[in-house]
Amino acid sequence: MSKKLIRFDWAIKRLLRNKANFVVLEGFLSELLFDNIKIEQILESESNQETDADKFNRVDILTQNSKNELIIIEIQSTYEIDYFHRMTYGVSKSISENLKLGQKYSEIKKVISINIVYFDLGQGQDYIYKGKTDFIGLHQKDLLGLSDKQKTTFVKEQVSDIFPEYYLLKVNQFNDNAKDTLDEWVYFLKNSEVKDEFKAKGLKEAGEVLDIMRLEKEDQYGYNRYLDSLHLKASEIFTLQTEAEFKVEERKTIEIAKNGILKGYENSIIADLTKLTSDQIDELRNELKK
Repeated sequence: MSKKLIRFDWAIKRLLRNKANFVVLEGFLSELLFDNIKIEQILESESNQETDADKFNRVDILTQNSKNELIIIEIQSTYEIDYFHRMTYGVSKSISENLKLGQKYSEIKKVISINIVYFDLGQGQDYIYKGKTDFIGLHQKDLLGLSDKQKTTFVKEQVSDIFPEYYLLKVNQFNDNAKDTLDEWVYFLKNSEVKDEFKAKGLKEAGEVLDIMRLEKEDQYGYNRYLDSLHLKASEIFTLQTEAEFKVEERKTIEIAKNGILKGYENSIIADLTKLTSDQIDELRNELKK
């Protein structure tokens, strides 16, 4: 048995910012980061503000955990070829915005960037990727570490603990076979369903908080509008792709016809090859004469 729930991308914008519901986000982060994550607060940023451009397309939330680390959760529904660049920008912006004037560089907060995408990004076989910064010697191939004094001063064990970490979840690439508790969360992110046997942290609470039947009527209306917008966005993308493909085919057809004209083929032969009318072929002949 499973229960159909509200999509995570809508919930994170409307319901999960409520402190009473932090347990859902804490559960997700704890499973992904293999740590017991406690959210101290939700930090508002410029990208939290709704605009016509991103109202239905992207969702992000900036949180601070009990370790004083910043965690960005960003969800992208539709394809963006430069999404990797946006990940970099989001982290850089969070670092700069949270270092106050006059603070030491050592007070820069660790940033963890979590990106949930519903399209195929890059090339790879997996559905969860982690990126971090390590310094490897060009000659000795050794890993650059922190000195004992740096470890004590910064309360860090490795150089990579200072730099941002990136997590990328390509949920559409998941095969729906949940082998562990993290997979149970990925299953939910992909299908908006929680199975009765799921044991992952936060999913039981998600099953209660994100039950569509518990929404106020106004929120139910807003959620249904959001679902409609996703269908509309998908149709717009399909239309653009179809038109682009048609234009490519049209250009190919015209090139074939022009080559046929230059080789001295009759209109009837060119028409058989391209399906163009005799009048269209004559227009191309006139263009080539100019």
